[in-house]
Amino acid sequence: MRSMTGFGRGESDNGALKIVVEVKAVNHRYSEITVKQPRQFLALEDKMKKVVGEYIERGKVDVFVRTQELADAEKPVQVDQKRALAYHEALKGLAEAVGTSYHPDPFRLMTLPEVIVKEETEPDVKALWPVMEAALRQAMDNHIAMRNQEGAHIEENLREKVAGLQALASRVAERSPLVLNEYKEKLEARIAELLTNATVDPERLAQEVAYFAEKSCIDEELVRLQSHFEQFYTIADQKGSIGRKLDFLIQEMNRETNTIGSKANDLEIGRLVVEMKSELEKVREQIQNIE
Repeated sequence: MRSMTGFGRGESDNGALKIVVEVKAVNHRYSEITVKQPRQFLALEDKMKKVVGEYIERGKVDVFVRTQELADAEKPVQVDQKRALAYHEALKGLAEAVGTSYHPDPFRLMTLPEVIVKEETEPDVKALWPVMEAALRQAMDNHIAMRNQEGAHIEENLREKVAGLQALASRVAERSPLVLNEYKEKLEARIAELLTNATVDPERLAQEVAYFAEKSCIDEELVRLQSHFEQFYTIADQKGSIGRKLDFLIQEMNRETNTIGSKANDLEIGRLVVEMKSELEKVREQIQNIE
């Protein structure tokens, strides 16, 4: 069982450029992958999404890419002569305006803003893909490790809650046969109270009890509910994306529980049903975190 939330970081370099990739994900009904990276790497976006898709099946995943140049000195350097001459004329005019002599110094001119220009070259993204892929896969490995760790905690909690639901269902099953007997006794007492000097027709009483038994029988619902519990453990032991299966299963558990509550016609069973529905809602919320 794996969570849909997590974070991972990876980095790689080729000696001239370091690429740092960070991946974070939150819950989502489907798989949605967004890549945020420098414009020059847009050509790699589809490849990156394909790699991320190898690791996850559900979740809203954001991939962030940062780069750091490690070999600035290797970039060609040029002098913007027009800008340098513009500075020269401006300084010359300023010297004349304040009445002082001006001695041109090309080395000082080179220190002025944007006189020295480093030639920016577009990176060879095809050549950089192995570096990008290495950083991305490292980030995804770390991301999946966090998903697995969180998923293990969720699974432990879910198994405890489902075991608690089974215990509540067992108490309902134990209570169910007693409801019919109590109804029969109450009905007999009520009839006797109303008909003080008359005898109760056993056949008519049996028909009434049989009708009540048929209307309030919850045996089928309890059997299906137990089957759903067993399915939960089977699905929980599976690999891959199981969140949707569990979500559907919890809906079925909730449906059977509601039916039990509406048919049982018993205060104690009704109280147990309320408790079961409360626990099922907690389970449903937890399942929203599962991939």
